Amino acid sequence: MTNGELFLLSDTVSTQVNISVLVPAYNEELLIGEALGSVRDSFAAAGRSDYETVVCDNDSSDATAERAREFGARVVFEEHNQIARARNAAARAARGKWLIFIDADSRLTPGLLRRTLENLESGKICGGGARVEMEEPLDRAMKAGLGFWNTVSRWFRIAPGSYVYCARAAWEETGGFDERYYAGEEIAFSRSLKKWGRRRGLGFEIINDCALLTSSRKAEQFSLGQMLGQVLVCCIPGSLRRRDRCGFWYTRPATRSGGGEAGRDG
Repeated sequence: MTNGELFLLSDTVSTQVNISVLVPAYNEELLIGEALGSVRDSFAAAGRSDYETVVCDNDSSDATAERAREFGARVVFEEHNQIARARNAAARAARGKWLIFIDADSRLTPGLLRRTLENLESGKICGGGARVEMEEPLDRAMKAGLGFWNTVSRWFRIAPGSYVYCARAAWEETGGFDERYYAGEEIAFSRSLKKWGRRRGLGFEIINDCALLTSSRKAEQFSLGQMLGQVLVCCIPGSLRRRDRCGFWYTRPATRSGGGEAGRDG
């Protein structure tokens, strides 16, 4: 080992990591660069270097892992194509005491990062989520649907799957994302986090004054009626535990993401 290699190893080991940004990804080589770039730029704008980015390659067939490494992310692998497993695999590999889960087709902003870190570092908040905005153009019906979701998310304090933040201790002690579910795991996790926080006098906050920007590919692929139909199907008892009934979350246009059938995105 050369002196230069020793220096790099020493520098890596000595760097303190307080925040772990965790990105589940399946066949996301075309979009993950934007997501990881937004993470890098947001932390730079916040003047923070005490973070790491961990990408879980959820059995991709494209160059997702290679693309993630180009942006300095550490990559772990999860063979079973399921979003809950991918998120948990990334969290198990994390070194930070605070965790931020963000989808590979979404983009972090400096404002949202600052608000997230303020909450986590306050000692009063155990976790939460954020308001979601989609790329334009969206038709009026889709905008109304997104507005309805954001209202439900804020009123009932349910974090969107595309953006969840929490203390690592909370993830560990609640058991993380429930791997019995192929969809809706963020709802179950939000409930677990709120219960965990209440026992310790800690709150759960959906950030509303800053938004996460996510891709509109679902709005391009499905009509609002199709989306509502999928939601109704998932209301049938046991449906969320069956992948074949959660197809909305496991397909996307091959031209936008480098793959056909896919792991869940935001």
